[in-house]
Amino acid sequence: MFEYAEPLHALIEELRRIPGIGAKTAQRMAFYFLGLPTEDVDRLAQAIREAKRKIFYCGRCNNITHVDPCLICSDPHRSDEALCVVEEPFNISSIERTGAFGGRYHVLLGALSPLKGRGPDELRLGKLVKRIEEGAFKEIIIATNPTVEGEATALLLHRALKDFGIRMTRLAMGLPVGSDLDFADQVTIKKALEGRTDLRE
Repeated sequence: MFEYAEPLHALIEELRRIPGIGAKTAQRMAFYFLGLPTEDVDRLAQAIREAKRKIFYCGRCNNITHVDPCLICSDPHRSDEALCVVEEPFNISSIERTGAFGGRYHVLLGALSPLKGRGPDELRLGKLVKRIEEGAFKEIIIATNPTVEGEATALLLHRALKDFGIRMTRLAMGLPVGSDLDFADQVTIKKALEGRTDLRE
């Protein structure tokens, strides 16, 4: 059976550990890196080391940052009336790209997942509760993912925060723009029906 040289094999195995990277993609990436000039590989390795050394979680919202508080938390032009709760730091960039939200964020750093050993304690809800107690938020937007874990997390958040008397909303879910009903699963269609809106001229 054919095997790559040990250093190449080790590189492929490390790349396979990246979420979403399978054996074939890891192999292509490894060969791509081997084809780069040494100085490009050194720059890449240095960028990874620097990011690992300098990036940490914001003490206020748990976003990834190189300054504390992060740039979003310290932006005086953002609204303090709306708080958007997301699962992971990279979820913030998805929302920010829309240009439709100008409030604050709070990152849970995960979702409820009993199979992965992640319960309510791992979400550190105390930090979120404290922010709400000390803030002047008028709306909490629960923007967890439309998955079983995301739904369970949204329910947990609702139960934990309902006594504050603050308006709580959930991101609408359903059919994406440009999609076809024939290709949508039953859960997606059900969510679209439940979240239907009135037609307006």
